Amino acid sequence: MSAALGFATIAIFLLLTMTKRASVLVSLVLVPVLAALAGGFAGELGGMVLDGLSQVAPTGIMIAFAVLYFSLMVDAGLFDPLIRGLLRMAKGDPLRITLATAVLTLCVSLDGDGASTFLITVSALLPVYKKLGMSPLVLSGVVCLGAGVMNMVPWGGPTVRAMAALKLDSSEVFLPVLPAMIFGIAWVLLASYLIGRRERRRLGTLEAQGQARDGRTERDARTEQSEPEERGEPEEQGEPDQKPDSAPASAPGKGPGAVLVPAPPRTWLTVFNLLLTIVLVVGLVQEVMPLPVLFVLGFTVALLANHPRWEQQQALLDKHAKSVVLVTTMIFAAGVLTGVLTGTKMIDEMAEALVSVVPDSLGGHLPALVALTGMPLSLVFTPDAYYFGVLPVLAQTADGFGTDPAEVARAAILGQMTTGFPLSPLTASTFILVGMSGVSLGEHQRFIFRWAFATTLVMTAAALLTGALSL
Repeated sequence: MSAALGFATIAIFLLLTMTKRASVLVSLVLVPVLAALAGGFAGELGGMVLDGLSQVAPTGIMIAFAVLYFSLMVDAGLFDPLIRGLLRMAKGDPLRITLATAVLTLCVSLDGDGASTFLITVSALLPVYKKLGMSPLVLSGVVCLGAGVMNMVPWGGPTVRAMAALKLDSSEVFLPVLPAMIFGIAWVLLASYLIGRRERRRLGTLEAQGQARDGRTERDARTEQSEPEERGEPEEQGEPDQKPDSAPASAPGKGPGAVLVPAPPRTWLTVFNLLLTIVLVVGLVQEVMPLPVLFVLGFTVALLANHPRWEQQQALLDKHAKSVVLVTTMIFAAGVLTGVLTGTKMIDEMAEALVSVVPDSLGGHLPALVALTGMPLSLVFTPDAYYFGVLPVLAQTADGFGTDPAEVARAAILGQMTTGFPLSPLTASTFILVGMSGVSLGEHQRFIFRWAFATTLVMTAAALLTGALSL
């Protein structure tokens, strides 16, 4: 009963979000709550939801301050040299930008943390996509592909869980599938090329960076209005009772006909921001402090250095409040879903039901079956539920058919919460990616699912050819 209710909950949620019948926020909260009421858990519902919210609270805090931090750095122009460099190399070509997105994501993802990968790559590249008029779905999709395959690293969440659940080490789980991972990286680059070529056909190629900035094509006109924000230039805002074209008394020389001279760049502040960001990223990788603490401290220091006056600080918070609210509310709503699924034991019953339907005739082919189903099942199972609930049973079943349990672990990390995690509604980092990119979860899933599943297929084929998996 609980298993059927759990599968129905996930199915209804995916149906509502992918068909846009309800927003992700509403679906994440109301669907599991109604499922819990239907299952007779009304009396325990409050505690389950609170437990789920408590589990995602550190992530929500981290994301709130991380979004503020990187938004501040974008406004301050920290990423402008990178943007100019990418535009120079790409020469306005969406295909080259897409490939650069894949390469940057593959490099940043080496830390094995999806949240920091999404924060860094999207913050750095979204202004480029806006300037060229490229679809943000291309950004979220290509980042999804790169981060997914790199989540297989031994210090990444799925591989760590697989090794812990089956008491194995990296030489038994990760090293045998390393060649398959290399094939996966090659596929990500090829897929990015194909996606970028399609985007190029849609947009055409800009002749030069200067045309992108100063030309008057239809695409330039659409993005021209957002360029001051991308360059970090403050918007002029009068007091509520002022006329739009009136200048404050404290700003002499800004009257009609005055020649506006841009303020000289504060080199020391740019250097400070760069050093602070490097220290923050190193701290994230080394885990010198909990991630929420690092971002709270980093944002506070950056805010004080870049906007020392109270009015400036308040203006920055007002400007980016919408982005923070959109991302953090979805993360806390996801806590409601995971809290209900875990508290009602639906997730445990779903795991047992999944294992029970595997016929004995497929026992000898279990590793290949696990590899092929792992990625889609990322939409159904949390990483803990799959690796600590489903995987041990599957490994024991495979052992009964004479298959090494390590093969099942290798098969699992080819898709389950690796290529699948940036599409799953059960991981908070997914909402960081879609929230910061400005796309809906359903659009993101429809756009990139087949490409992500193809990554698993390529790596599975490579693992079979190299002997990491057996048929």
